[in-house]
Amino acid sequence: MYAAVTTESARSAAADAGAVPVSAAHSLDDLKSVVDRIGDGAVPASVTSWGIDVAANVVSIDVLHGGETAAAAYVASLGAPADAVRLDTAPAALSPREDLRGGIAYYTSSSRCSIGFTVQGGFVTAGHCGGTGEGTNVGTFEGSSFPENDYAWVSTGDRSLIGAVEDWNGGTVAVKGSDPAPVGATVCRSGSTTGWHCGQIEAYDTSVQYGSNTVNGLIQTNVCSEPGDSGGSLIAGDQAQGVTSGGWGDCTSGGQTWLQPVNEILDAYNLTLLTS
Repeated sequence: MYAAVTTESARSAAADAGAVPVSAAHSLDDLKSVVDRIGDGAVPASVTSWGIDVAANVVSIDVLHGGETAAAAYVASLGAPADAVRLDTAPAALSPREDLRGGIAYYTSSSRCSIGFTVQGGFVTAGHCGGTGEGTNVGTFEGSSFPENDYAWVSTGDRSLIGAVEDWNGGTVAVKGSDPAPVGATVCRSGSTTGWHCGQIEAYDTSVQYGSNTVNGLIQTNVCSEPGDSGGSLIAGDQAQGVTSGGWGDCTSGGQTWLQPVNEILDAYNLTLLTS
């Protein structure tokens, strides 16, 4: 066992305890003080994390490329010994590892869409949100079809997934399956722009035109939606129904929304719906 020591008395005490003393420039308490001072100030946005590297006897600060100057100036303002701090390059910005679920937002390089339903390995969403191979903040489009269809699926690696839909009231609605509801059934849509809205299924196997793009085989509803809700969930009770494609109107004055049936997406990519 090794013990870092900063004084001769500490060296003797470590040796008496059976440890191998190793000279260190800074005590653990000194390094903890530096860490506390970092957190107490206005940490630059380029700093992603910081902590004590015991082996190196320094406080390690991870900094995004291009933010080194701001980070160095901030460290200097703390009055910490220069040799007590080391700046390391962070590979990417950090984000919370929240559970991915239906209805919440995800982002491509050019737009925001909504998660439809989680599946083994990722989630299903609308095809017009991104093409095959395109990256998102939570994964990669593994398959996408638009127009004619409007469906896609995104793989999410080690992200945490739950078989539920965000209800935008502090909770979630469990997904138990994907049995299609009949015409006239009450359904609710979850999306990252307008949240949770309900209505009825008006028809199946309908077609729409988005300018020059035609999409077939959609569920027609009288539920409202707005841009950014695309890809979001439509659920009847605890049964997944479809993902938001498009519509007219808004959630202030009302409108209609058309959705891609979820079972068609699952079949197209041989996916397994996650259930609670």
